Amino acid sequence: MFLSLKKIITDKLTLTQKKFIAEVIGTFIVVVLATGAVVIDAKFNGIFGIPFIAFLPFVGVAVSVYLFAKISMAHFNPAVTLGFLITKHITKLQLVYYFTAQILGALLGSLFVMYMIGSEADLGANSPNYAFPLPVIFGIEILASALLMAVIIVVVYMNGLRGYGGLVIGGIVGLDIFFLAFISGASMNPARSFAPAIVSGVLYNLWLYWSATFRGTSIVALLVRKKFTYDKEVQNRLRLKDRTY
Repeated sequence: MFLSLKKIITDKLTLTQKKFIAEVIGTFIVVVLATGAVVIDAKFNGIFGIPFIAFLPFVGVAVSVYLFAKISMAHFNPAVTLGFLITKHITKLQLVYYFTAQILGALLGSLFVMYMIGSEADLGANSPNYAFPLPVIFGIEILASALLMAVIIVVVYMNGLRGYGGLVIGGIVGLDIFFLAFISGASMNPARSFAPAIVSGVLYNLWLYWSATFRGTSIVALLVRKKFTYDKEVQNRLRLKDRTY
């Protein structure tokens, strides 16, 4: 089914339409598996636990990356999209339709979870552990988001890691959830947090996932842009120096 969808997207639409639809579908897959895992675990009284809750998002991200990376660069995450704006991989106009597609895909994903899986655990909305100090929670969510962005940047600049890019990006999502969710909820994705919170009406943690996530990806993106700007300046200086001899 997904391959036929990919063929339709590839053959029938303009480039912008292809990217938009790819981001809608990819974000839908990610949100259904990420939040659906939490709902299913809650349905069965936590019998599956954190390995299951971390594994399904890994699968969702990996599958979506392999399906759509060559179409839209496989963001599926507004915080990642902002990072790519900072690194100048996309324009401000592209930022708008990426954000729109991701929010739409996420909302469709949460509606699917509600009607097809269940509404337990606030539809899988992220929730931090307030037993930890708020600065720790905030810092951990920044760290999780920064790690995700760093891995994505590595995959982009190493040309997909010879086909392992989807596994690597999905892997860091799963690992972040496995090791860090017990502190911050490990969303890393404002759309993934937004949709279940809006649909369930549980909004009080949303501020965290619409602030820390963007900070985490932006920090990495700014460092990358600074490094490449510096390298370019050094190369230009060397060229000018060579011309003087």
